[in-house]
Amino acid sequence: MHPLAERIIQKDVRALARAISYVEDQHPDRLALLKDVHAYQKQSYIIGITGPPGAGKSSLVSELVAFLRRQNLTVGIVAVDPTSPFTGGAILGDRVRMSPHYTDPGVYIRSMGTRGSLGGLARATKEAVRLIAAFGKDVIIIETVGVGQSELDIMHAADSVALVLNPGAGDVVQAFKAGIMEIADLYVINKADLPGAEKMKAEIEHMLDLVKHDAPWRPPIVKTVSTKKEGIAELWQTLADHRRYLVRSGEGQRRQNLRAVAEMLDVLKHQWQVFIKAKQQAPEFLRAKEEIAAGQKDPYTAAEELFSAWLKLKEPDHTTPDG
Repeated sequence: MHPLAERIIQKDVRALARAISYVEDQHPDRLALLKDVHAYQKQSYIIGITGPPGAGKSSLVSELVAFLRRQNLTVGIVAVDPTSPFTGGAILGDRVRMSPHYTDPGVYIRSMGTRGSLGGLARATKEAVRLIAAFGKDVIIIETVGVGQSELDIMHAADSVALVLNPGAGDVVQAFKAGIMEIADLYVINKADLPGAEKMKAEIEHMLDLVKHDAPWRPPIVKTVSTKKEGIAELWQTLADHRRYLVRSGEGQRRQNLRAVAEMLDVLKHQWQVFIKAKQQAPEFLRAKEEIAAGQKDPYTAAEELFSAWLKLKEPDHTTPDG
């Protein structure tokens, strides 16, 4: 077993931090480490918190964590922040908002920059969650980047997805059209002490009547005011209700299976990208570039020919020594 994997299972927090850095930086030991911890993953409850910027996601997460700690539950947090396309750096502002939990040994917080990944998550988010689950946290919260209506990856990473909105944040109908509203297992109207909270709740209910009228789980709507610590207990109760539904209906196991297949595909895609990058100085690739530049071949034919040639290189040789 990989030494870091052994230390993670023994709840060594420094080993966990190092291992997450491994998966972020594509360390050569990354896959070996993930394979070793796979069998030791605790059945952590994974919650996705998503929504537009300014909805108060980080403040809500901070209050939810405080509530969970009072229930003696341990918590892992993966907070995803946007990466600058110019400097490659990330502000990682969630660290500031969640600072009250830094000295709590029952809480592990990890901020991750997107590093160019779309969909609201960093490329290594799912792998980081796997490592935190092996560490043994009861609840793992993923807070997405908050870039608007494109954060659909969270549905492939979490057991329950909470979409956080706030009054005056825009037309709910338009949000439904964009798709992000359809991935939620529950809706949270944060800053519910502001004018328009009831109107927003009515609009969401109306849209649910149209698109979720016959669904086995109708997403509930919870109103919170995180700055006043209001509605947090109700939010957790709603999440617990959804978790029981997942177990009772078998939907939870189905989602776990889909996540496992999605992770396999992620690894396959990444391995193929690594292979292609390594082949970009190969004679056939350089020749294809020259043919495209000279107008002798279109990029589609060139890509198809390279793919076919490289696929043959990756196929095992089944011939006998005698031919």
